[in-house]
Amino acid sequence: MHSHLSRGGRGDFQRVASAQQGEVETVTRRKVKRLLSFQRYCHASRLLRGLVPHTPRSLHLLDDDYLGQAAHMLSKVGTWNFDIFLFDRLTNGNSLVTLMCHLFNVYDLIHHFQLDMVKLNRFLGMVQEDYHSQNPYHNAVHAADVTQAMYCYLREPKLAEHLSPLDIFLGLMAAAAHDVDHPGVNQPFLIKTRHHLASLYQNTSVLESHHWRSTVGMLRESGLLSHLPADMSRDIEQRLGSLILATDINRQNEFLMTFREHLDNQDLDLQLASHRHFILQIALKCADICNPCRVWELSRQWSERVCEEFYRQGDLEKKFDLEISPLCNQQSDSVPAIQIGFISYIVEPLFEEWHRFTEPSLLSQTMLDHLHKNKANWSSLRCAHTPSDVQGRSQAEEPEGEVGEGADIP
Repeated sequence: MHSHLSRGGRGDFQRVASAQQGEVETVTRRKVKRLLSFQRYCHASRLLRGLVPHTPRSLHLLDDDYLGQAAHMLSKVGTWNFDIFLFDRLTNGNSLVTLMCHLFNVYDLIHHFQLDMVKLNRFLGMVQEDYHSQNPYHNAVHAADVTQAMYCYLREPKLAEHLSPLDIFLGLMAAAAHDVDHPGVNQPFLIKTRHHLASLYQNTSVLESHHWRSTVGMLRESGLLSHLPADMSRDIEQRLGSLILATDINRQNEFLMTFREHLDNQDLDLQLASHRHFILQIALKCADICNPCRVWELSRQWSERVCEEFYRQGDLEKKFDLEISPLCNQQSDSVPAIQIGFISYIVEPLFEEWHRFTEPSLLSQTMLDHLHKNKANWSSLRCAHTPSDVQGRSQAEEPEGEVGEGADIP
């Protein structure tokens, strides 16, 4: 979305430089708001365009070799070193739709909920289409990656035996749609530019509320749940909202403290629907930020992508004479420094508690091992390079990593 910025923006600001400061700020907000309307340029809403969303090409239209490789990957979709980037290439950019259809079949959700396949494909196509492919990080591949991680967590023995079909349905749906229509900028940016979504959601969980409401709109537009009783459809919509809203990073401590208290008191009862729902919230939060727990080769790619998205926001803020947000200044915020802070203050505390919950768990221990190795790798890169050259050189001189067939973890 950042490539669509008006070329005359800076000139406009120069022309009003002599005006009062309040007028300058008004112009800034107005111009940025136009650029981030979400429904104004190439990614306009389907309703405004009057178009039916394109159904992604299915696997049977792919080259036979690619079809075989994609099918082989799906047979190992529950392994932690699953390469979502390769899978997205093998499915011709349809990783999210393909993965969701496969997992719905694995759990027999289509039969259990009597879902119409045409409506399901329509809904999944809408979700995949409404992720912004121009975002380096918050795109449909990220959604597919989170969904694959969620599947791994749903299979944890401590949890799997207690889950109902509805729990599984909600977990997978929330993972697939949790960042839909993400604009590639964060909540503080929307608030300081007085974007209409910030006003609509009163500066609270702005993006997450938008992701949820967009998902509800697509559910209703596709008619996926139209055959269910109205009260059940509403309940599903509300539970999806509760899961998606839990991914708000500003609520991290709230969920972490509650999770820790449950574990300390040993009072989690997964026979209770409310406790299972809470664990699904924690699982989705883990899946959403699990990149540092992947093997180095995959983790590094995600780290560079998210930082590139941060830097693009910083460039946008600089272009419109706004204060550059934390972590968004490429000149002072290096990828290693950002990742070390993210791992130390956000990822490690949550995954240590998740390990307490799931132990004994080979997957959980594997994730922690990768996390510690990756943190050490970033520390080495931070010491070896200056902020100005670390991003460009980290690929050429990266620490030794591990990825491949032989590293599969069940």
